[in-house]
Amino acid sequence: MAQQAAMLELQNVHTYYGHIHALKGISLTVAKGEVVTLIGSNGAGKSTTLRTVSGLETPRTGKVLLKGQELNGIPAHKIATMGVAQSPEGRRIFPRMTVLENLEMGAFCRGKVDSADLDRVYSLFPRLKERITQKAGTMSGGEQQMLAIGRALMAHPELLLLDEPSMGLSPILVEAIFNIVVEINKQGTTVLLVEQNALMALGVAHRGYVLQTGQIVLSGDAKSLMQDELVRKAYLGEE
Repeated sequence: MAQQAAMLELQNVHTYYGHIHALKGISLTVAKGEVVTLIGSNGAGKSTTLRTVSGLETPRTGKVLLKGQELNGIPAHKIATMGVAQSPEGRRIFPRMTVLENLEMGAFCRGKVDSADLDRVYSLFPRLKERITQKAGTMSGGEQQMLAIGRALMAHPELLLLDEPSMGLSPILVEAIFNIVVEINKQGTTVLLVEQNALMALGVAHRGYVLQTGQIVLSGDAKSLMQDELVRKAYLGEE
């Protein structure tokens, strides 16, 4: 079987915030068509990894490659035009804009709003279609999370970066969001998922990486990570 092309590759990436050494030699790959999850506790470097991929942070050393092309030094808005979209931690929707205006902002880097992309978002999130004229800031947390993901999808990404999509949501909404992540992937979008809910994340991912204090301490296919004693104790709440 021919090897899948790496959609994303990080090679020995070191990222700093001032003097703080946030990522300490991260190396990982995400193949085209995969869902890969990064799990770890707060401060492990998960969000920093996504921000380094999307160009919001620049690695001091090491390489970030998208389909073999080096991203180091390319500004975030240019990376967005290359097929990478991020749904950020905390949603970061535009509260005073309507649902439709938020979605249109997601297509900004493409220069036009594609009706097929809008239809795709509405099919994944019917609730957004019902609320297109509603101000985004008046919606529930779950609806705002749907909008954040929908806005990212409007950029028509090949690689979707999801940062803590389940944060602050009720269990029933968490399940709904993860079902949608699976559907997005089935439709052909590669996903790199950062998530504190390790059980749900490993349930939808093909493979995973465990981060601790800026380093990868474990990696493997999702099923084997779910059975790993360290993961079970540290992240799945088992004794």
